[in-house]
Amino acid sequence: MADKVHYRGQIDKILGSHALHGSESLCKLLRYLADHALDHPGAAPKEYQIATEVFGRPSDFDPHVDSTVRVQAGRLRGKLAEYYASEGADDQILVDFPRGTYAVAFHERPAGAGRNHGAVHESSWDAAQTPRRWLAAVILLSAALSAAVAVTAGRFLNGRTAEARLAGEITDVPTVLRVFWRGFLTGPQEPWVIFSNAAFVGRPDSGMRYYNSARDGQMHTLDHYTGVGEVLAVHALDSVFGKLQQQIRVKRGSLFSLDDAKNNDLIFIGSPSENLTLLEIPSTRGFVFKKITSGPRTGEVEIVNLYPEAGEPKSYLATPSDEKLADDYSVIALVKGLNPARSELILAGTTTIGTQAAVEYVCQPNYLEQLLLRLAVSNSGELKPFEAIIHVKVTRGVPVGSELVALRKEPA
Repeated sequence: MADKVHYRGQIDKILGSHALHGSESLCKLLRYLADHALDHPGAAPKEYQIATEVFGRPSDFDPHVDSTVRVQAGRLRGKLAEYYASEGADDQILVDFPRGTYAVAFHERPAGAGRNHGAVHESSWDAAQTPRRWLAAVILLSAALSAAVAVTAGRFLNGRTAEARLAGEITDVPTVLRVFWRGFLTGPQEPWVIFSNAAFVGRPDSGMRYYNSARDGQMHTLDHYTGVGEVLAVHALDSVFGKLQQQIRVKRGSLFSLDDAKNNDLIFIGSPSENLTLLEIPSTRGFVFKKITSGPRTGEVEIVNLYPEAGEPKSYLATPSDEKLADDYSVIALVKGLNPARSELILAGTTTIGTQAAVEYVCQPNYLEQLLLRLAVSNSGELKPFEAIIHVKVTRGVPVGSELVALRKEPA
């Protein structure tokens, strides 16, 4: 009995952690699996049970058609790994959720193990916030992005045709993902993913900053660095298109040309303040990015609401740059391209973390369900151009929750 009390206490601790903050469906799943493991030791719940009892699926639930349980289980495994790599690094009780089963298990951590024995302490996080360490992290993640691009270029060579995808042969992908991304699976070529990489001056070993033409003149610029959010965003898109059996092509904004835009579907990651190509092609009409030129927040970026509706602000601003980032805003917009037969998807925040959140929003079924519902798009319907604003909550540099706060649909 004492073990059960301790185990339930560990579950409560995980449910209240940053890793699961804002993930109501994952919290419900973890609570259900933990209760089942403690009340019925040795008996793993069935996928049907979880679907109907946790996610409210109807009695005719078919796991061959609806992969909700498998997808959410995979997300929960990732969140548990994230928790024990950060907040739970010193916890003495480990919650294990092995692949291939829906049963969780509880283990006691061996004596002497944990973060306090040779790993990084919490104070290391604070040190990592200094500009030079932050820059180093960006440099490392930029290298990771290059590796991700190389992997993406070689993936899915044996994927099925667009006709097979549209015929619904992909049955292990949530329906909302197929509905939202359908338009990017039918083009004559793979869609381009264009990520922002602003110009910097300086040196990586001594410090860099954004290039300012008025101040920096003819100084040599560096254009092969990008933000943490863009790196993780490309990874998220690569994962989604892998599930959809579609190849994507990735290019940094400074190398993108208008010729690339003529006959291709495009996905832009990052705002026009860094992804300058967006200034030359069709973009948003209702929500536009603008750099502030006067006042205490000069130099920061805001999203201007050109036609505010009742109760909406005239602009959306992240937490001031001299404070710890807690709130950001992002644009998610689908617009027609230079060639009206092709589409552009713009995913951009006022900071790199907001950009990451925008991409994650369109890669996660629970968020997409909300968006498609607001857009009144059915499973067989067509996604029309739209512009949306999401409010992003940020904790310790990680987007932990997003909320749709404004939406503009193409007039009927």
